[in-house]
Amino acid sequence: MGTSFGGPGFRGRCTTVPASRESHKATPTPQKVCGSAYKTVNSAPVGSLGTVYLTYSASNGKNCVATIRQTPGTAVDMPTWIYVPDTDEGAQDYGRYTSYAGPAYVYGKGHCVGWGGQIDNVYIQVTGSDCAAFKEHRVTFTR
Repeated sequence: MGTSFGGPGFRGRCTTVPASRESHKATPTPQKVCGSAYKTVNSAPVGSLGTVYLTYSASNGKNCVATIRQTPGTAVDMPTWIYVPDTDEGAQDYGRYTSYAGPAYVYGKGHCVGWGGQIDNVYIQVTGSDCAAFKEHRVTFTR
């Protein structure tokens, strides 16, 4: 799509997944959200509310992110995003969900990625992730 990417700390082109689907009912796994070929390579807690998962598929070189609530409940703001600074490509899924946000996919083979998510008013942002010897940076904040 090429719209402006609005994840905290990131700017660039992205693809947005429309938030028109039904509310998510059961608590899924990252592989149920992203696909069975995607293996979890990193994760970050969103406070005590849930977790953002970064996954990767070696077969297509794509990363996928999903934000999954620990306990499904009333629909809340729940975006998930991923960004590749080297290519200025990103993807996000934003909506009010009961269980999870995602999937959001981007080609990340051989690149560092930034990713994160939000559940209600708690955010997690990870930059410099999966960069071999480069140390990633994590920030969690509440608004």
